[in-house]
Amino acid sequence: MLEKVIEYSNSDKNSSFSLDSEKGKFGNAFDCDRSNSGSSLYAYWNIVCCVCGTGMLGLSQSLSKGGWGALALLLLSWWMAIYCSVILIKCLYYPRKQQTRLPSVTAIAQDAFGKIGAWISFFFQAWIVLGTPILYFVLCGANMNELCRGTVAEIGSTYWTIIFCAFVAIPYIFFKSMKDMGWTSVFGSLAILVTTFICVVLAGLDRPNVTGVIHNNIVWEGYPAALSTIAFSLGGNVVYPSVEASMKKPQHWPRVVAGGLTTCALLYIMIAIPGYYVYGDSVQNPIYNSIPNGPPRIVCIVLMTVNVTVSAPIFLMSFTLECESMMNITVERWGRIREFIFRASFRTLTIVFCAVIGCVVPYFDLLMSLFGAVGYCTTIFLIPIACYWRLTGFRNKPIYELAWNFLIILFGLVGLVFGSWFAVEDLIEAFQNDA
Repeated sequence: MLEKVIEYSNSDKNSSFSLDSEKGKFGNAFDCDRSNSGSSLYAYWNIVCCVCGTGMLGLSQSLSKGGWGALALLLLSWWMAIYCSVILIKCLYYPRKQQTRLPSVTAIAQDAFGKIGAWISFFFQAWIVLGTPILYFVLCGANMNELCRGTVAEIGSTYWTIIFCAFVAIPYIFFKSMKDMGWTSVFGSLAILVTTFICVVLAGLDRPNVTGVIHNNIVWEGYPAALSTIAFSLGGNVVYPSVEASMKKPQHWPRVVAGGLTTCALLYIMIAIPGYYVYGDSVQNPIYNSIPNGPPRIVCIVLMTVNVTVSAPIFLMSFTLECESMMNITVERWGRIREFIFRASFRTLTIVFCAVIGCVVPYFDLLMSLFGAVGYCTTIFLIPIACYWRLTGFRNKPIYELAWNFLIILFGLVGLVFGSWFAVEDLIEAFQNDA
C-alpha cells in the first residue's frame, strides 16, 4: 500500500515535486532558493544523522514492554513515518495564504489552521526541542556518576546533571547561532554506530552467562509505552523542511527520506532483537547498562556522554531562536547591549528550567516514554495528516489512502493518550518507590 500512496502523493495531478522549470514553481508555490543546495546523498546522510540517536538505545526495552509482537509496531511505525515525511514536505508547496514555499512545520500548521494551529504545533515541538536536552542531561548525570563510581567524584547523578547543564550553558548563552556545529551530527552518528556494535557483540558474548530470561510474545498493555519509545527513535520531522530545502533535486525527497528511515530501521532491528533475546524483560534503557562491566561498557558510556553533550545545545538553540524571533529580540530593535541582555536572560531561564526538570525527574527511560508519547507521536503521526488534509483537500484522496491516514491517526492517538498516561503512572510509581 505504501508504494501506491507515495505514487499517488507524487502523481502529476497533485505533486509537490513536479517542477515547472519555466515558472520555478512546485505545486502551488514558488520554490525556495537552492543556489547553495547539495546532493541527495548529502540529504540522506543528514536524515540518518538526525534520526539515528539515543532512541535506539531503548528499543530493546520497548520489546520487553510489548513482547516480540512489538517488532510489528516498529515496522509499521517505520512505514508510517516514511509516508508522513513525504506528505509533510508536500504541504510546504500547497500554502493557502502565500505564493512561496513554507519554511517550517510551524508555518505549515499556521497556514493550515491559523495562529491556533501554529501554537499547538509549537507546543508539541517544544516537548521535543526542550524534552530531548532534558533527557540528555539526565543521561549525562547518570553516566558520569557511573564512570566515577568508587572515587571522590561520585557525587551523585543530580550534581553531575547540574554540572553538565552549566557546561552546556556556556556555548548556548554566548553563541548567537550554531551554524558551525554541523560536524556534531556526524560525530553523533558514528558514536551511536560504535555503541550499537559494542552492545550487540557483548550481548552475544554474555548470552551463556544469562539465566532465567523471560520472553513474551505479546503484552497488549505494554504496546502504548513501546510505541512511545519507537516514535522517539523515529523523530525527525522538525528538521525535514530544512533538509529538503538543502537538496538540489527536491523531487528525489521520497526516495531520500525512505532510504534514510530504512537505514535507521535496520540499525534499530539490529540492536533491539539481540538485546531483548539475551536479557529478556530485564533489559535496561539505555541498553549498555545491561552489558557486563568492563572497558567496552566504559567506552559506550563515554561515547554517549560526549555525543549528547554536544547535541543538547543544538536542540536548545532551535527552540530559543524561534522564541526570540516571536518576541522580536533583535539588535535592530533593542541595540547590541540590550539585545544580548534579553537574549542571555531568556536562555539562562531556559537552561535553568531544563536543569530543574532533569534533577527532579531523574528517570531516563520513563522520560523517554513521556517525551516520545507527547512530542514525537504528535509531530510524526498527527500533525502531518491534519495539515495534509487541510492544505491539499480531503475528498480528492482515494479510499485506500484515507483508510491509511485514519490508521496513522489511530496510532498517533494511542501513543499520545495511553502512552502519556502509562508514562505518568510509571513516574508516579518511581517517585513513590524512592520516597
